[in-house]
Amino acid sequence: MRPIIRTTDAELEKLQHASFNYFLHETNPANGLVIDKTEADWPASIAATGLALASYPVAVERGFMSHDAAVKRTLATLRFFWNSPQGPEPDATGYRGFYYHFLDMQTGRRAWQCELSTIASAFLLAGALTAGRYFDADTADEREIRTLADALYRRADWPWAQNQGATVTHGWKPESGFLNYRWEGYDEALLLYILGLGSPTHPLPESAYAAWAATYRWEHSYGYDYLYAGPLFTHQLSHIWIDFRGIQDAFMRSKGIDYFENSRRATYVQHEYAIDNPLKFAHFGGHCWGLTASEGPGPDTINVAGIERQFFDYLARGVPYGPDDGTIAPWAVAASLPFAPEIVLPVLDYCI
Repeated sequence: MRPIIRTTDAELEKLQHASFNYFLHETNPANGLVIDKTEADWPASIAATGLALASYPVAVERGFMSHDAAVKRTLATLRFFWNSPQGPEPDATGYRGFYYHFLDMQTGRRAWQCELSTIASAFLLAGALTAGRYFDADTADEREIRTLADALYRRADWPWAQNQGATVTHGWKPESGFLNYRWEGYDEALLLYILGLGSPTHPLPESAYAAWAATYRWEHSYGYDYLYAGPLFTHQLSHIWIDFRGIQDAFMRSKGIDYFENSRRATYVQHEYAIDNPLKFAHFGGHCWGLTASEGPGPDTINVAGIERQFFDYLARGVPYGPDDGTIAPWAVAASLPFAPEIVLPVLDYCI
């Protein structure tokens, strides 16, 4: 049996540094756009770009990036989004203060006839606001960062994104109008609704948040009562920007917990699911868990040890109801470190 070695702070910092290097090396420095994944001719993701904006201050504090380099990269990104084409034209970059999910890495124009994404725009705006708070020096560049971050946030028209409904739609396309799907059921849209409610110019009504929370599912699984969402990332993303410890809305007050505690419980459900391993995948267990949205080995159906297994490519995998094709995303476990270090560190010990 492989001995368990305690993961050191230096090893955790090395892991963090290596992860940050994606944003350092997979970005167009001219416009700040970050490629969605490292595949030839792939477009940028505005969600990844928002995460990059949020990571630059951390990188400066950790010594992974100089302050001047972070200012330069951040300013290039915010200038691009502020000055890029906003309009109903099908090849624009955005519309109504929101942006298309995928953009051409060089031109910054809409890629793949994708949707104007409300959730990806929320991550982008959250990253911009992070930059606006962090870069607080009285210099021309940092004053411009603050001005642009505020202007981008103020431009988003959240009530328009409701399309006369109670909740917020997933997005819009110039060819067909609003998407049929809405942000309902607990998920990463927690951040979206908070940003929408807080807008100083085009705020969502309080009723929008109440309508969203009315679609929650409180469940019991593997010994834990929690607000259900299957993939791990849904319990993590909003927490990048907001420390929810001690913050409760009406729903959480009724349950006697907060969203941080809920994410801790969801992490344990994932851990216990892997130990239970209902679909009998090889190696699932206490040191091998973490189902979330990720790439996969499919699409394909393969006979594995006498069992026909269906495998998917990119998919939001989750527990306990699936989908589960045996694909583990190690990053999802590492990102659970703030919520449950006692079960995450042993996995990192095993892997590092």
